[in-house]
Amino acid sequence: MPHSTSPRLVLGIDGGATSTVALLAEADTGREVGRGIGGPSNINAVGIEPSLRALDEAVAAAFACADRTRRPVAAAALGLAGVDLAGTDVIRGWAERANLSDRVSVANDATLLFAAGTPDGWGLAVVAGTGSIAFALDQQGTAARAGGWGYLLGDEGSAYRTGLLAIRAACRSADGVTPPTKLLPALMDRFDVSDPREIIPVVYGSGWDKAAIAGLAPVVLELAPDDQTAAAIVDEQALELAKTAAAAVHAGRLPRRDVPVALTGGMFLRSEPFRTQFLEHVKLYDVTPGPVGLVEDPAAGAITIARKLLEPR
Repeated sequence: MPHSTSPRLVLGIDGGATSTVALLAEADTGREVGRGIGGPSNINAVGIEPSLRALDEAVAAAFACADRTRRPVAAAALGLAGVDLAGTDVIRGWAERANLSDRVSVANDATLLFAAGTPDGWGLAVVAGTGSIAFALDQQGTAARAGGWGYLLGDEGSAYRTGLLAIRAACRSADGVTPPTKLLPALMDRFDVSDPREIIPVVYGSGWDKAAIAGLAPVVLELAPDDQTAAAIVDEQALELAKTAAAAVHAGRLPRRDVPVALTGGMFLRSEPFRTQFLEHVKLYDVTPGPVGLVEDPAAGAITIARKLLEPR
């Protein structure tokens, strides 16, 4: 039976190119009471209507998980990839039509990382998931960014770029252009092929989109300790992402020393060596990391922001 009475609730949403996570929490305590998952909600990646459907799906699932009838919450914070380039008004319009809350915050998903992964809500936030991007936020709230160009134009240090480079390296090795690499048999096994040339129809004709290619990154990370080619790919991507992160710090005019850092995305969360390489490489560009926070659940940062919306002004 749905609850007849319940404490005030806040809603936090983390939306990206892969999925959308909605959390419901008690406003007074921050205790999570419901969680829902929807499809991708990056307007730049999937378009307006699919993004709005994903948001609705995630919110409905969160209320269902909490065994509560959907109703307006005390405050809602949405951190969505792509909204700083387009779509803020669209998202606010959806929130109003959905009767989400009288207090709604809509911002880029990087804001969730600062809330969840830095001591005081400012510093450097870096995403290395399917795609990659770096944000800098100073203590006055001035923001800067670098990267985030998407898989065709950038995404250095991302799982997609790592997976793509692995496929290329395997193909070059199959031709004898480069030395043998364990990546070739490992990827042939993943593609379920017996001849390297069979990789071509699999990648081009069997639905191997960017998410599927990004899914090869764990193979590269696993082989890196014992394979020179895989190790070179991982190190290069850590270096390129470090350059991107340093550029954001410099553009944002953050202090160069003891910069609070929030990291998220599978490349960071699933690979301590990649994380270490990144943090070492960023020092080459006059940035010394301070406290480092790993953010496994950015939506928790949205709850933090939503609760702050209720504080007296």
